Amino acid sequence: MDGAANDPSSRDFLAGLQVGDLCTGTVAEVTRSGGAAVTLDGFPARPLGTVGPADMSWRQKRSTAVQPGMRITAEVIAIDVGNGVARLSMTATENPELWTFLKPLRHGEIMSGTIAAIERFGVFVALDEGPEHPVFPGVGFITVPELSWLHFETATDIVQVGQRVTCKFLQFDTWNGEARLSLRAAQPDPFQAFADNAAVGQTLHGHVTKLVPFGAFAKVTGGIDGLIHLQELDTTLPQAPQDVVQIGDEVLVVVTAINRERRTLALSRRQALPAHP
Repeated sequence: MDGAANDPSSRDFLAGLQVGDLCTGTVAEVTRSGGAAVTLDGFPARPLGTVGPADMSWRQKRSTAVQPGMRITAEVIAIDVGNGVARLSMTATENPELWTFLKPLRHGEIMSGTIAAIERFGVFVALDEGPEHPVFPGVGFITVPELSWLHFETATDIVQVGQRVTCKFLQFDTWNGEARLSLRAAQPDPFQAFADNAAVGQTLHGHVTKLVPFGAFAKVTGGIDGLIHLQELDTTLPQAPQDVVQIGDEVLVVVTAINRERRTLALSRRQALPAHP
């Protein structure tokens, strides 16, 4: 499709398309990656449409979903006039109810549902409104970082299957046909509340939660994790953090820096130690 990028007629044709348009065409080639190049009706000169592997049929095996010469109807999900290509989705036309539900959603919209499944890469949510997903356990999906403002080890530390949740809508993931959601965005950020009431130089009680080569993390007021750099663990520089503290140790620390934008807290155990006579 490289030639299409420099062809005024193909650029004009693509400029007339809009995301959401339904296009018909003929499969010209099945690519090695499992996608397809499509000659669109109205522009027979060369294939301007492309269907990615994940945008093929969910109802058939991808290896047999399309063949050269097959007629297809697909929805335009992206247009790249500069590269002379329109990205198409067959899954959109196969699941019109799903796409009709997802397309009007706006960033920040509040959505409620029930946790349907928990995976290592995120959490599926069965939304109260809208259709079932033809492939996944739920139309909504929360990536691991969007589960909570606070540090956690696994998703089950935050949610359980069957739990009711209220989330904010982030975006329509046309690749998977799902609503990307954020659980943490629907909740106040505890770090900002901590920063409102904490100050550099303040002494806090905490307990060590994690050891890393460059220091130790300690959880303080409000469940906020702060970093004690190696040089701030003791009055003399230790070779490793475990030479001074262990996970679970109760520690007294002094706040040395608060960064609201990056949501980071720097602590010093050394400054909290009693001065030697």
